[in-house]
Amino acid sequence: MKKQYILGFTLLLSATSMAQQLHLSSFYDLQGFLHNPAMVGTQKDMVAATYRSQWSGVNGGPKTATVYGSFNIEKMGAGVGGYIFNDVTGPTSRRGIAFDIAKHVKVNDKAKISLGIELKLQQYALDRSKFSTDFITDPVLANNTKKIKFDAGFGVAYVSDKFQVGASVSQLVQSKLQFYGGNLNRSAEARLYRHYYLHSNYNWQVDNATKIIPNVLVTYLPNAPMELQGGVIIEHNNSFWWGVGARLKQSYMLNAGVIVKDKFRIGYSFDAYQTPLSTFDGGFNAHEIGLKYEF
Repeated sequence: MKKQYILGFTLLLSATSMAQQLHLSSFYDLQGFLHNPAMVGTQKDMVAATYRSQWSGVNGGPKTATVYGSFNIEKMGAGVGGYIFNDVTGPTSRRGIAFDIAKHVKVNDKAKISLGIELKLQQYALDRSKFSTDFITDPVLANNTKKIKFDAGFGVAYVSDKFQVGASVSQLVQSKLQFYGGNLNRSAEARLYRHYYLHSNYNWQVDNATKIIPNVLVTYLPNAPMELQGGVIIEHNNSFWWGVGARLKQSYMLNAGVIVKDKFRIGYSFDAYQTPLSTFDGGFNAHEIGLKYEF
C-alpha cells in the first residue's frame, strides 16, 4: 500500500512539473478572457460559471469549478473582469481569484486591438489526509502544506465582428512552491511555470439562420509537449448550438447547448480520452457543464 501511495504521488508531481499546471476547459472558445486577459470586455457583458469533472473513472481525478465575469467600459475604452476558481486533483488543490483589465484601441468601427493584464492570488495546497500514515513523514510534506502565491499574466488580441486572434502568457512570476522541508541539495524546485497561449476563431455567417465558428487554441510551457486543441461550433437561429473538437493525441470533444431569449446559454461537453489513460483502462471521460448570461 505504501508503494502505491508513493507511486501515485510521484506520478502526480511528474504531471504537475511536466504538463499543464493550469486547469483546462472544453468551453475555452466560449470563455474568452480566461486564457487571455486582453479579451476582457471585447465581447458582450456577461457572467458565467463552469464545472468540469475529468477522468471520470479515476478516483481523485481533476474537478474544476470556475465563476467569472467580463464587462466593457465604453467611455474609458477598456474592459474589466475577473474569476474565482477551485481546481482539485487527488491530494492537490488550487484555489484563487484573478482580476483582469484591458485597454481597447479601435482600428475601425468593427475592429479593435486590445492589451490586457491579469493579477492573480492563489493557494496551492496538499491534503495530508489523502496519503498513507507512513508517507506523511516524507520530507516533501514536512513544511506547511498550503502556499499562497501572487502571479500575473499579459496578453494582446485583435478582435473584429468576424475574426479574433490573440496571444498571452500566464504565471509570469513563476513563484516557487517550496514544499520540501529537508536539508538535501536539490537540482530543481517545484514552481509555477509560465504558460503561453495562442488562440483564434472565425465567425462565418452562412445564412440568416446559421453560423459556423471554427476555433483553435495552442498551449505551450517549458519541458512539456505543446498542446493543440481545436474544433467547430455550429449555431442555429440563435437558439441552440452543437460542436465537435479534439485535443491532439489526447481526446475528442462533443458539446451542445441552448440559448434562451438571446441571453442565457446552457451547455454540456463530453470528452472521450484516447491517451494516455486508455492505454490502461479502455478510455475514461470528462464531463463539463457551462452556464452563461449575456447582458
